[in-house]
Amino acid sequence: MAYDADVIVIGAGLAGLAATAELVDAGRKVILLDQEPEQSIGGQAHWSFGGLFFVDSPEQRRLRIKDSHALALQDWMGTAGFDRPEDHWPRRWAEAYVDFGAGEKRSWLHGQGVRFFPVVGWAERGGYDATGHGNSVPRFHITWGTGPGLVAPFERRVREGVARGLVELRFRHRVTGLSRSAGSVDTVTGEVLEPSGIERGQASSREVTGAFELRAQAVIVTSGGIGGNHDLVRANWPERLGTPPERMISGVPAHVDGAMLGIAEETGARLINRDRMWHYTEGIQNWNPIWDKHGIRILPGPSSLWLDARGNRLPVPLFPGFDTLGTLEHIMSTGYDYTWFVLDQKIIGKEFALSGSEQNPDLTGKSIRDVIGRARADVPAPVKAFMDHGADFVVEKDLAALVRGMNALTKEPLIDEAALHREIVARDREIANPFTKDLQVMSIRGARKYLGDKLIRTASPHRILDPKAGPLIAVRLNILTRKTLGGLETDLSSRVLTEGGEALEGVYAAGEAAGFGGGGVHGYRSLEGTFLGGCLFSGRTAGRAAAGAVG
Repeated sequence: MAYDADVIVIGAGLAGLAATAELVDAGRKVILLDQEPEQSIGGQAHWSFGGLFFVDSPEQRRLRIKDSHALALQDWMGTAGFDRPEDHWPRRWAEAYVDFGAGEKRSWLHGQGVRFFPVVGWAERGGYDATGHGNSVPRFHITWGTGPGLVAPFERRVREGVARGLVELRFRHRVTGLSRSAGSVDTVTGEVLEPSGIERGQASSREVTGAFELRAQAVIVTSGGIGGNHDLVRANWPERLGTPPERMISGVPAHVDGAMLGIAEETGARLINRDRMWHYTEGIQNWNPIWDKHGIRILPGPSSLWLDARGNRLPVPLFPGFDTLGTLEHIMSTGYDYTWFVLDQKIIGKEFALSGSEQNPDLTGKSIRDVIGRARADVPAPVKAFMDHGADFVVEKDLAALVRGMNALTKEPLIDEAALHREIVARDREIANPFTKDLQVMSIRGARKYLGDKLIRTASPHRILDPKAGPLIAVRLNILTRKTLGGLETDLSSRVLTEGGEALEGVYAAGEAAGFGGGGVHGYRSLEGTFLGGCLFSGRTAGRAAAGAVG
């Protein structure tokens, strides 16, 4: 039988690019399909902050962070909470990924020209016991160049494959079916969509202009998750997280719709851990949106006072940056789908970073001068733009005006000025001396013992109501859809498995479509900095395995 290529890769995001690059290195012929136009190559990785999980890296050692493989594995397993029979392969992938993060991952990327910001971030701090959720030490390494800087070497390798005649890039090709013409899955069918000149991330036309049918010895599914499909998110919403939010904003464009997962399942693939998902609780509406319901995540330092919709402080240890899904579970138990940060300009200037390549032009543009300028600014320019234009921001000189502004943003005026004043004053009293019973204040002081946090991520302890630290700021926080933690079950060779546990012959999966490996390498929760790395590791694995299986 004549084949159009050795391997067909479905999805031109980071996982698809990594898989294709490995196939090119092995001399295999590849057709890379994507329903979006070429300007969207790189997928969601392009929009990312570029955070990567490394263990015992040179950057950590320079900052006197003592990390180890054993500590990282302890953190991963305590965070994942694997407890299902179907967690067999996800657990194996987790062990392999920690090995990768503590081993060749950094040198492999460094060899392709990827570099890293010298200050290591401390995401998902947990706040429970040593074997519970969270990173025991800072491990969030920001790519110099953010998401685009991480996509670039893999796109370059793929385009070199195009120049060598090994790769065909076929954009505007939407897959609608997988089938067998022999024993294994070897046929990909779909629709050709009309050309589109829209900018990256914007909604493209769904006008169909033709059909296609392609054959290859193997197919790799790297089509992403479900974060842009709010109906599917709600359908898979787990009972443990309460009732799905009435209102959500999107961290990904609408074309991240999960359609390919259903197609693979119809072909015989096993889809596991559908109810495991990763949505952020610190979402804000983008004042300059690119896609529908476009939201941005605040990457907060530890000092903002976090309040529920009625103005009650969130319970320990649900402080900013500590436990994303623990916070989400609590929020959904309150009967409301939004919360508040209350802070001041001193805190926002030092502690607010915004997730996304477009919100960090200094790091994305690799400008040392601009990075220094950001550190010296009272408030970084991207954050200041949200203060000035963001629909979720209230900025006022006094508390009474702040409360009026907060209540004006919601359906019900739930914030009581006197109660909020008592809450802030009680917190501020704990700042008066180095001793405190307030665990958030302890955490602020603990964070500042880490040089990276003291330099750029944690404001010195002070009273929020101190006029010198003002003006006062309130930020309404929304639920922001983002990552799919479950996915197509795969073995350690990225081969997709069936309900019976056998390989679905000819089909591989990587990236978010495979739960970043195995059908859910993160279990219930993520340590952060692990999504892009999961795309790279699983994409590389799938590419190498498929290359070895075809001839």
